[in-house]
Amino acid sequence: MRRRHLLTLAALPAAARAQAPEGWRPDRPVRVVVPFAPGGTTDVVARVVAEAAGGALGQPWVVENRPGGAAGLVGMDAVAKAAPDGQTILIHSNGHVLAPALVARPPVDPIADFSGIAMIGRIPQVLVVNPRSGLATLAELVARLRAEPGRHHFASAGIGSAVHVAGEVFRAVTGTDIQPVHYRGGGPAMQAVITGEAIFTVDPVASAGGHVRGGTVRGLAIAGPQRFAGLPEVPTAAEAGLPEFRAESWLVALAPARTPPAVLAALGMAIAASRDRAAARLAELGVQPLPEAGTQAALMAWMRREMDRGIALLRAAGVQPD
Repeated sequence: MRRRHLLTLAALPAAARAQAPEGWRPDRPVRVVVPFAPGGTTDVVARVVAEAAGGALGQPWVVENRPGGAAGLVGMDAVAKAAPDGQTILIHSNGHVLAPALVARPPVDPIADFSGIAMIGRIPQVLVVNPRSGLATLAELVARLRAEPGRHHFASAGIGSAVHVAGEVFRAVTGTDIQPVHYRGGGPAMQAVITGEAIFTVDPVASAGGHVRGGTVRGLAIAGPQRFAGLPEVPTAAEAGLPEFRAESWLVALAPARTPPAVLAALGMAIAASRDRAAARLAELGVQPLPEAGTQAALMAWMRREMDRGIALLRAAGVQPD
């Protein structure tokens, strides 16, 4: 199969995406490893994709949560060591490429030990606080943190996660004295804000949106250039007076290195088909195409650039490998 079959979800016509290429088919359910606890963005989106993609290849896709380790290394390691037969894949976020910044000798190489299947998409992030905090605007949050240095912390979904990186960006652009507390996924991190354990988190809208609409947290700013249609009342960071605060999450599907091209093509087409089948739900979750990572080669090159950028950011924040 040629690389053109590995186009990003939105790049193929609907008719072409409806069928997987001839050749490989899984002979049992496909295991979809998510390296975080249930309830976070990666888990939520992976379950939507898995449910929609399963039928395309004649076998269900079953999500398995494998949390643990910096940047989700437990789940990454499990997939890297699985047989390269298409029966085990990984759905991961920004944290996938940050392992070298966090662990001195990580058990896996985030690029060399994996084959690209497809970019699932990018997702804007929203900074949220507890409604009982008395904070109604981003300016009020920054003012409190500056008035009470060292007294507060933000909730992270784990070292090197998109949530952690977004919090570090916020700390850098505001110059505030606030440290992360790392939880085992976005769900527990959000719960820490809901219970008042943490003053804020910066979570992708895919998982945070329901909490904002339900009133369990208050959205102060979208960390991106545009408002999110699902949370129209939440201003962008620029509108809230902090244009330098920009962060987003992205999600990618990967297979073990040395997975045959025909298998990667079939899996990629199944994920592409899932975008048609679950288009409304994915849009509701804020998942947006990332066309610059459209082929396998482009995807892996893009991930390497993201790795360099993310590691530089963490180093600037004082994060050193253990």
